[in-house]
Amino acid sequence: MVKQLDENAEKPLPDHVGLRLWQASRAWQAEFTEAMRAAGHGWFSESRAGLLGHIARRGTKQAALIERAGISKQAVQQLLDGLEAEGVIERAPDLEDKRGKLVLYTAKGLAALDDGDAIKLDIEKRYRQHLGEGGFDALMAALRALAEPQAR
Repeated sequence: MVKQLDENAEKPLPDHVGLRLWQASRAWQAEFTEAMRAAGHGWFSESRAGLLGHIARRGTKQAALIERAGISKQAVQQLLDGLEAEGVIERAPDLEDKRGKLVLYTAKGLAALDDGDAIKLDIEKRYRQHLGEGGFDALMAALRALAEPQAR
């Protein structure tokens, strides 16, 4: 016997700020990823972007990435292996920790970061046009205020 779900019987989900922030974030991430791939970075994906955002342009200790990314050591290793195979990053010995590795951007990786910066500004420009200057400024102020407790 197959149990059928009556979708109408379920209570509708509330329209709340968390849902709206999540939807806006997902839309932004999808737009950014699509633009990066269109700019010639076919290796770029949202999961890889999630890790790249934790690597400083001057490089980052691999052990710090595991802590910052909030994913397993194995997942970080797998993402780094893929990025290294694509020529986006390289790993070098950490001179301060003989057992550790530094994750550094290659020229290809730095070029992708530059493209990403330009794409982010382009998306922001479209948001400004869509919301108007006042609306966009209000959005940014509200987002900063919501993020402020996290920064402390």
